[in-house]
Amino acid sequence: MSLETALIELHYLPSVQYFAHLIRYPDLMIEGAENYQKGSYRNKCAIATANGILRLSVPLEGGKHQQQPIREVRIAYTDPWRQKHWRSIESAYGNSPFFIHYRDEFQAVFAKKHAFLFELNLELLQTLIRLMKLDIGISFTQSYLATVTVPGIADLRNRISLKGPPDPDFSPATYSQVFQERFGFIPNLSILDLLFCCGPGARGILEKSMLSAPPGSPGKNTEHDEPITE
Repeated sequence: MSLETALIELHYLPSVQYFAHLIRYPDLMIEGAENYQKGSYRNKCAIATANGILRLSVPLEGGKHQQQPIREVRIAYTDPWRQKHWRSIESAYGNSPFFIHYRDEFQAVFAKKHAFLFELNLELLQTLIRLMKLDIGISFTQSYLATVTVPGIADLRNRISLKGPPDPDFSPATYSQVFQERFGFIPNLSILDLLFCCGPGARGILEKSMLSAPPGSPGKNTEHDEPITE
């Protein structure tokens, strides 16, 4: 049986690896009933700047977020992180070929003061899917299931993690990056890097980055580099 739906948690400006998996499914089911997990991509991403890799992290309100329902995790605004993140993105990608085409869409999202991390991540994901012209339907889980046995659903939850084992299906294909002459190719950054550098060609890079055939078709395995560490 072919797998039609990818079940996955929301990430902040997800990685190339995240999208390389998503494009293989016509439908996306977002895990909306999980508990927040510290040290994950849920509030982190990485971009390439003139000084190398820059890790961006969305600050969260004080308290123990571990085991807190993901929809209840609040964003902290004691620091002007939105302005800092946007300035960093603009500085890193202002000279990339396609930044000017997508800039306004992302700037509009960063101008909003989202109360919850889930809301921010969802709007960014929806913006990315729209700009990349991906035909992906979105739904949400209503309750948490540790193990999914529903036919047709590929459980990708925590498949893309900071501490997990290498993904045997993913090997990042190279493309021209803004600071490649200085640092060489840096794999698996935020999807922003690929989108701003390749524009409509981003999907082709994502397809080349998967070593196995799409779910439900006869198949083609290596490690990936993670730019973020704890």
